[in-house]
Amino acid sequence: MNSDKPKWKIRCVIYDCDGVLFDSIEANTKLYNDLCIAVGRNPLKEEEMGYVHTHTVYESIHFLFGREEELEKNALDLLKEVDLKKYIVYLKMEPNLLQALERLKKKEILRAINTNRTTSMKHIMERFGLWPFFDMVVTALDVQNPKPHPESIEKIIQHFNLKREEAIFVGDSEVDQQTAKSSGIKFVAYKNREIPSDAYLETHLDLFNLLQSRH
Repeated sequence: MNSDKPKWKIRCVIYDCDGVLFDSIEANTKLYNDLCIAVGRNPLKEEEMGYVHTHTVYESIHFLFGREEELEKNALDLLKEVDLKKYIVYLKMEPNLLQALERLKKKEILRAINTNRTTSMKHIMERFGLWPFFDMVVTALDVQNPKPHPESIEKIIQHFNLKREEAIFVGDSEVDQQTAKSSGIKFVAYKNREIPSDAYLETHLDLFNLLQSRH
């Protein structure tokens, strides 16, 4: 049945964080709405929520407040005082994530995270006990050019000495799709059928049906 599909020889699964490992809409919305209130700006609009969900905190602050230089400066100053850990409690881990990661580990498939988060990522890894499940974590602090630039994927590929066909990137946004495309690796869309992809996952455990069908 699947004989016409090209074989995948995957050695590494790279995951985005927000929207893939976690439902983070509530956490992100609370953080940026708190900043908006503090500097006297209206709460986030729906289209703004989509942007802050996929970009770095500095890109998001520029997007939200950059029309007024003083407003942006105030927001950046406030950010330095914000305890990002208090927003992590609003993250909801996606169903079956840990089971999927454990199965990948047993199959000796490498697991990495590629996120535009910055300092908050280490707190997330600690709070949810994720360090044993991943072999590498790349944040926007680890590269000069965050997603959708290919630098973050290149860093992972070089670290593990992978061929491009041996890695897939699981993401949920256009930024993730563009990152995979610019890096020349396969893109697997998670819970988002609106973006072009090489495959689609509705749940994390669907990954194994996908890998088996392409093996």
